Amino acid sequence: MRPNPTAAGAREWTALAVLTLPALLLSIDNTVLVLALPELSADLRPSPTQQLWIMDSYGFLIAGFLVTMGALGDRVGRRRVLLTGAAAFGVASVVAAYSGSAEMLIAARMALGIAAATLMPSSLALLNTVFVDAKQRGLAVGVFIGGFMAGAALGPLVGGALLGSFWWGAVFLVNVPVMLLLLLVGPALLPEGRGSGTGSLDPLSVLLSLATVLPVVYGLKELATEPGVLAVVALLAGLVTGAVFVRRQRRLAEPLLDLRLLERPAVRAVVGLSVAVMLVQGGAYLLMGQFLQLVRGLTPWESGLVLVAPALALVAGSLLSPVLARRWRPGTVLACGLAVAAAGFAGLTTVDVTGSLTMTVVALAVAFGGMAPVGALGADLVLGSAPPSRAGGASSVVETAGELGIALGMAALGTVSAVLYRSALAPSEGAATLADVVADAGASPAAAALLPAAREALTGALATVAVGIAVLCVVLAAVVPRALRTVAPVGATADTTDTAADTADTRAE
Repeated sequence: MRPNPTAAGAREWTALAVLTLPALLLSIDNTVLVLALPELSADLRPSPTQQLWIMDSYGFLIAGFLVTMGALGDRVGRRRVLLTGAAAFGVASVVAAYSGSAEMLIAARMALGIAAATLMPSSLALLNTVFVDAKQRGLAVGVFIGGFMAGAALGPLVGGALLGSFWWGAVFLVNVPVMLLLLLVGPALLPEGRGSGTGSLDPLSVLLSLATVLPVVYGLKELATEPGVLAVVALLAGLVTGAVFVRRQRRLAEPLLDLRLLERPAVRAVVGLSVAVMLVQGGAYLLMGQFLQLVRGLTPWESGLVLVAPALALVAGSLLSPVLARRWRPGTVLACGLAVAAAGFAGLTTVDVTGSLTMTVVALAVAFGGMAPVGALGADLVLGSAPPSRAGGASSVVETAGELGIALGMAALGTVSAVLYRSALAPSEGAATLADVVADAGASPAAAALLPAAREALTGALATVAVGIAVLCVVLAAVVPRALRTVAPVGATADTTDTAADTADTRAE
């Protein structure tokens, strides 16, 4: 039997490894500073506001520039944008490592965020070029998404290992060898890919994109930590600007974001599902971090160790789901995964202040493993639905949806948890957060007396939120098969609806 002429070989799989390693690293950089912050704060003496900027500016600017950088790759070449971003990321990492002031470190973190935004959509879009066979592309996307997911949990572990032997700047210098590897082997392994459009980026669209995403992410994040008028104003401003952005994109001949992709019901369903699942994951990480550190008294390093199992479940689910989607429709695979996730979150209702953590870890691993197919199959479906010339923009849609989902989850579930926590305590007692109670317990007899009840209150809030998440997963599992009914198994002949849409998009190009 003649081998499949479109099948990937050693060169393509090596290219996948080269693209996945930076994805893992970029995700690690989102959380690696958790352990380094005390040491660098003692060295650089940042103000409380500067500390927040050191931690948050990286993620803000990734989210803000994803759409712009995805469109830029479609116009000037994804490999060119990827390698330029890798060089910038390496340089910014060195600057961050040797920063002599808080202002310098904040500037370096902002540069890292912009550079990371060039790497993510270009990397994912290049997989669409490297892997021609649909089945192999699905597996490649699963590997890529699995690597990115694992990085979030590995951040504290990497930070702890480096800080045990080196100074705080080492958490940035670890980026340099990976970016050098990408720069050295990328030109030989990665083909250039670009769209058919020749126009430049619309400056007003770029500004509107930033003015949409940045205030929305900021507002959602603030609502999760310090709800106030500023957070609400930022969120509303971002939504209003977003409406203006969408209206402008519909009028442009070469828009920054091609909204025709979202006209497909299946793509809209996947993007919405991605937001919902990342909402759950972002909220779950926030609440589990609070539970492990404030209720169970673990250090960030120990909490990271506990979360290794759920991270591995995410990786396993990301790798397995493309294989299952070759036999069964993606809608069926996603529905089964969400049903498994519902069972996992139902298991989290057994969380206990003093009991064994084993059941909690197992339940969270089951939940995350069940949600993993959404990231892998969703990204592959959106990429496969987009015209090749718009792969970068399609990648940015998936990744921006994920960033917004995480921020929304931290805000929504964090707020619900806080309300449940306060309602479980007396009005005067509920005014103090558990973090404040823990911090004051050593010096204040009143706080020490309140601590057991406060821990029980937060544990009860986590269990209640887990019930709500389990119900949400059940609802999504019931809806997804119908929403994706036109999507055939990976590698199978597309249904008539999808084929017609592909033809229309090709002609439109």
